[in-house]
Amino acid sequence: MRRWDFVAAYLQGELQHGEVVYCHAPPGYATLGADGRPRICRVEKPIYGMAQAGRRWQRSLFPWL
Repeated sequence: MRRWDFVAAYLQGELQHGEVVYCHAPPGYATLGADGRPRICRVEKPIYGMAQAGRRWQRSLFPWL
């Protein structure tokens, strides 16, 4: 087999133990908290478009190959 096609592969990775990533709230969610400060979200799994997403998925896949 020379080629594989993975659907939503970037969503299958795991962040490394102790790795903490934050992002802004997505469109449609409240961007300000009750205290008027901007809301940020803690990311629990790699998401598409994240700089680390490809590498995290690669680390999940390589032990299987």
